[in-house]
Amino acid sequence: MSAKQETGKIVIATGKRKTAIARAIIKPGKGRVWINGIPLEIWPVEMARLKMMEPLLLAGRQIWDQVDIKVSVEGGGFMAQAEAVRTAIARGLVEFTGSEELKRIYKEYSRPMLAGDPRRTEPEKWMRYSARRWRQKSYR
Repeated sequence: MSAKQETGKIVIATGKRKTAIARAIIKPGKGRVWINGIPLEIWPVEMARLKMMEPLLLAGRQIWDQVDIKVSVEGGGFMAQAEAVRTAIARGLVEFTGSEELKRIYKEYSRPMLAGDPRRTEPEKWMRYSARRWRQKSYR
């Protein structure tokens, strides 16, 4: 006789920025957020921590306190990772709540929070050591 427990819905969302990829798992909980196993409140880089908290602060405490969020992020630099986490959390919260109001708030605040940022680095060209740099001419 096993009593089947009713589990809440689980949402998996992704976010990308440059070469950083973040995957967020959102499920009902007590308002805890982990990034790569580290609680968000003690994340070492303050600017990155504030960037990652933006979607949670915009959503409000009543939504934030109802979910647990676990994010795994890899690749890129620390700010690209922070923006990838921000996108993953925002997309996940919109899907979890199903709220058009929350989606509108995120879009008004910053569209890349939901849509992503398409900018990438330009590839290096042959006979150059940079994408645009060329040899300096000495005869003008």
